[in-house]
Amino acid sequence: MELSRLVCAFLLAACCCCRRAAGVPGEAEQPEPELVEVEVGGTALLKCGPSHSLGNFGHVDWFSVHKEKPTLIFRVRQGLGQSQPGEYQHRLSLQDEGTTLALAHITPHDERIFLCQGKRPQSQEHRIQLRVYKAPEEPSIQVNAVGISVNSQEPEEVATCVGRNGYPVPQVIWYKNGRPLKEEKNRVHIQSSQIVESSGLYTLQSVLKAQLVKEDKDAQFYCELNYRLPSGNHMKESKEVTVPVFYPAEKVWLEVEPVGMLKEGDRVEIRCLADGNPPPHFSISKQNLSTREMEEETTDDNGILVLEPAQKEHSGVYECHGLDLETTTSLQSDQQELLVNYVSDVRVRPAAPQSQEGSSLTLTCEAESNQAIEFQWLREKTGKLLQKGPVLQLYNLKREEGGGYRCVASVPSVPGLNRTQLVNVAVFGSPWMTVKERKVWVKENTVLNLSCEASGHPRPTISWNVDGTASEQDQDPQSVLSILNVLVTPELLETGAECVASNSLGKNTTIIFLELDSNRTTGLSTSTVSPHAKANSTSTEKKLPEPESKGVVIVAVTVCILVLAVLGAVLYFFYKKGKLPCGRSGKQEMERNTSI
Repeated sequence: MELSRLVCAFLLAACCCCRRAAGVPGEAEQPEPELVEVEVGGTALLKCGPSHSLGNFGHVDWFSVHKEKPTLIFRVRQGLGQSQPGEYQHRLSLQDEGTTLALAHITPHDERIFLCQGKRPQSQEHRIQLRVYKAPEEPSIQVNAVGISVNSQEPEEVATCVGRNGYPVPQVIWYKNGRPLKEEKNRVHIQSSQIVESSGLYTLQSVLKAQLVKEDKDAQFYCELNYRLPSGNHMKESKEVTVPVFYPAEKVWLEVEPVGMLKEGDRVEIRCLADGNPPPHFSISKQNLSTREMEEETTDDNGILVLEPAQKEHSGVYECHGLDLETTTSLQSDQQELLVNYVSDVRVRPAAPQSQEGSSLTLTCEAESNQAIEFQWLREKTGKLLQKGPVLQLYNLKREEGGGYRCVASVPSVPGLNRTQLVNVAVFGSPWMTVKERKVWVKENTVLNLSCEASGHPRPTISWNVDGTASEQDQDPQSVLSILNVLVTPELLETGAECVASNSLGKNTTIIFLELDSNRTTGLSTSTVSPHAKANSTSTEKKLPEPESKGVVIVAVTVCILVLAVLGAVLYFFYKKGKLPCGRSGKQEMERNTSI
């Protein structure tokens, strides 16, 4: 037995010596290969050992070793290189005077050992380990949009991270709120896999699974890819994502918008809120003041109670009920009181005030509110502030002081909360005309709208002295406007028009003179004549002369001009004959003659 072992050892040693003498590449025991690193798409520069001199490269063979099998890929003979048929045939070239073999267009498939073997002056070989790198694309992350329940008994998928086209396979690290996550039994599980593309690059897919709690509802998750390049270590991060987390509500409460003091007329929204996700089914109830029982209110599709416009009747106690449809747990909010501030029932006494001209009148304003009220009195016609306080005193009334007065009741503590009441003061008096007389330029056959306005208390009625179509419009409770549609005829031009306003206390008139306008075009047309600015009943507008008096005036002016012309001619005649004294002596003579 011992002899046979010795024989076997001798034969093995002899075999190794023979193989080493035959120069079979890759079989002899070699030192660690030289490391060459290059990125995909780049060019690898393979040197056949730094210890060789220039003379050593006249006869070199290059091999690629794949699965421990060397394959001849390039020959160098007397400094000239020649590629061998195969996958490297068109990508190899000599550089640096034949000392370097350049391999272009590097792919992941090129990651292997390359071997150069020199024949002269003795058989030598040099091994090179080629390492290939490719940075992956920016990682994409897809969150679980369905969401995760905190009641889940095992880790659920949070997100998936994908890093495409990297080499070698990058390392993935998951983060939550900036802190790295590690495998944790029944809590955190990271499952990664990779796919080799036809290009030789890797696509990495990593799935993060975790058991989440309520506090994770706002947690930010992201993944990080770590990879190496010839320049060193690098990393890329995905965007941050938040996964929906479902958890039961523990509390419900009411929220009212707008916040602050509410007033009648506001749009008010009452909604229920809860600290659960998804929120429970809500209902809102209001306390019945009579029975003290809570009665459910009608809400919109979103469970919101909308009060528009808000009224004082909406004031009261409200509460919210929440029903968790998953756990069938019912929750109730604290009761909340809603107060709608109001001003209502603004009244003025007397409601229909009337007084004699020259008398005094007292107006009193009243209103109701849940807050302190301030009163103001305004003149309706001008908006002028007359008095602060609920009482307005009017002394020595004139008929012009008749008309509208407005009481404003407001609440200073609630901006915008006010109500008003308008009252019309009637001052007894005969009709008062806007104007007494008016001139209107017209064209014969023109259709006119003549207007006449009067006021008084009791309210006057208006009549016309000419035929036409009349209509009336109330300007206010004591004023009336009458419009007469009439055709201009010679008779109307001669007589003019007169409107008469009358009530139980008297009557008054307005006279309208029609003046023919010869500059206007002929033909039938329509025009409207509006009343002038108001004037009192003592108007002194002059009445126009009749058409006949105008002719007399023209004749008189013509005669005067002729007399002056004759007188001028006589004076000129005496001056030429010397009969007209012009000096001082002549003036004295004229004085003497005058005295005689």
